[in-house]
Amino acid sequence: MRQQCRRICVIGAGTMGSGIAAHFANLGFDVTVLEQTKEMADEKLAAAARLKPPHFYLPGTVKTIKTGSIADSLDAVREADWVCEAIIEKLDAKKALFELIDPLIGLDASVSTNTSGLEIGLLVEGRSDSFRQKLVGTHFFNPPRYLKLMELIPTGETDPAVIDGYVRFFHEFGARRCVTVKDTPGFIANRYGMWCMFHAVHVAEKLGLTVEEVDAITGPFIGRPKSASFRLNDIVGLDIMQDIASNLIERCPHDPETKHLATPASIAHLLEKGWIGNKAGQGYFKKEGNQFVSFDLKTFAYRERQEPDLPALESLGRLPFGERLRAALEDKSEVGEFLRLYLRPALKYATTIAAEISHDVRDFDRVMMWGFGWEHGPFATIDAIGAANLGMEDSPYYQGLEVKGFDGRYFAPAPEPEFKQIGDFPVVETGDGFNVRDLGDGVSAVSLTSKMGVVGPGLVKSLTNFLESGQAKRLVLTSEAKVFSAGFDLKFFVERIEAGDFEGVEAAIAAFQNLNSSIGKIPSVAAVWGFCIGGGFELAAGCTLIAASPETQIGLPESLVGLIPGGCGNAVMRLRNQARGAKGLVEACQLIAQGTLSANADDARRLGYLRDEDVTVYHPDRLLTEAKRLALAAEPLERPVWQEVGGPLKGMIDRMQQELFKEGALSRHDQAISDKVKHVFADSADWDEANDRERKSFVELCHEGLSLARMKHMLESGKPLRN
Repeated sequence: MRQQCRRICVIGAGTMGSGIAAHFANLGFDVTVLEQTKEMADEKLAAAARLKPPHFYLPGTVKTIKTGSIADSLDAVREADWVCEAIIEKLDAKKALFELIDPLIGLDASVSTNTSGLEIGLLVEGRSDSFRQKLVGTHFFNPPRYLKLMELIPTGETDPAVIDGYVRFFHEFGARRCVTVKDTPGFIANRYGMWCMFHAVHVAEKLGLTVEEVDAITGPFIGRPKSASFRLNDIVGLDIMQDIASNLIERCPHDPETKHLATPASIAHLLEKGWIGNKAGQGYFKKEGNQFVSFDLKTFAYRERQEPDLPALESLGRLPFGERLRAALEDKSEVGEFLRLYLRPALKYATTIAAEISHDVRDFDRVMMWGFGWEHGPFATIDAIGAANLGMEDSPYYQGLEVKGFDGRYFAPAPEPEFKQIGDFPVVETGDGFNVRDLGDGVSAVSLTSKMGVVGPGLVKSLTNFLESGQAKRLVLTSEAKVFSAGFDLKFFVERIEAGDFEGVEAAIAAFQNLNSSIGKIPSVAAVWGFCIGGGFELAAGCTLIAASPETQIGLPESLVGLIPGGCGNAVMRLRNQARGAKGLVEACQLIAQGTLSANADDARRLGYLRDEDVTVYHPDRLLTEAKRLALAAEPLERPVWQEVGGPLKGMIDRMQQELFKEGALSRHDQAISDKVKHVFADSADWDEANDRERKSFVELCHEGLSLARMKHMLESGKPLRN
């Protein structure tokens, strides 16, 4: 795979082909999709653009993909730097296509197959020496936008340099984490992952549990995603599950455990009805009106959702991972009964097949973590529970940075410095709500440690003191929470308002404005992901640059709690959008008035939250590395000059408010909030005056009963109140 790869030809526009094409179009590659006919390619891409969750960061990106027919558009194959085959999972069809394109692949071009289970060695039979040395399995996970795993499958004839090239390309430019696996049926993900999926259904049917109970047990409680078991089945598709299982049973006659891939009764019934999951509109779950109904494993009929009554999940759920699972396996309720029949055999099966399908247990674990979203792979799970507690040989698979090999000896995997996370760096100082870590090369990291990265007065004071100390010469602002920051502590304002301490409110806002106005005096980069909203966005916007993970939601939702942004957010949006003239400022005011969040980082750029110079880091695991690189090259922040804009700005904002009010999109109180933003935008002469107006307006809104009602409703329900 060439590092300068720009032109990608995807052959096949089905679920995976369209997803792969969308992923690389999102990243800015020149993508062509070929199908049996051009019309078929266009139709399938149009369908992909309508999917939820969306394949594309921006709706218009689908229009950048060129389409054609396999018969009439083979020039796209000749001109491609990489040809990715993603047609139907049938050996004869793939071999026939490769016979057609073999002589067309460029001398320096790459070619791969996206098969999810066919051995790659079978596909190169009869092909040229060049083709045989180039062909690699590139097993993407669906949907590629959201799942970063790439299983790379070489054959015995694949040039090792080709694999190395793919790894470099996908790690640097393709936003993938690669695991090289052995060329065996189903590779790691489907051989083991599908077994676990089927086994969960069999155990559920045997014990007479409900789909809700099993999903409650096999979700976050055991370190798995909320999609758990039955919701995951609907996402994957029962037809796909059945095809993969049938292939594994046929191709793995040596494995007695494939008996667990026999079709469970509920899957057989759903397949017969055509209720194959999300793509059919129903499977184990079905939406009726505004409610979801569930498939009953006993009656084979849909019924109202039943809330699981499993006290053990509550009582054990707060325990650390390993202790939680040890206790759950000893539990006498349905939870323990299910896990003894499900988890123990699943972990044992991993130890049985690992040497056959993987190069080491870390690779095995990574596939399940990156492809299925598990917090811990099976071998790390065995270590956490303790092998002796599972009746296994009591020898850990991980010791410090070393991994136990299949020969019983420990080895240190090659370092991956580009994928270091914040916890890998030493803490050199602690503040109120943050750690200071040394990233090396003279770059410090301030990493928020509060829940959801929430900012409070203590953090503001402590961080201000740290920055004023001069210790940080170059800075990366990041977080150790699950998101970058969900904003300023709303509870603080409610408490101050109810105590009548409006001076305390104003003092807190003034201190926050001062911090956000001064942080950029140091060359600094905010590395953000998840939520970067409210005060979190204002803090990030004070830095020289923002480096955002692609799925980051960015915005200023203060209007939803009856306020305006209070940490320079109005002035930031005024400066970031003034080059677009009055129209751009009206749109920025509307964003604040409606509390609009971006869908992702590219959308944030479109909306005006991010500037052209801000960076989207499409590989989320490289975010910290890229932020440090940017910090090393950064200069102190230079804010643009405050500019007058042409046009009747106030009148245009008033008209926007009136139109939205008529549509029911703004309430009267929303209009009052929008008026505050209007005056900051239109009546301020510079940054300082804008922040003075912002602070005054913020405190005025804190006196409003309607605003306090919104704040309390959000704290109590987690939902906005439009009053």
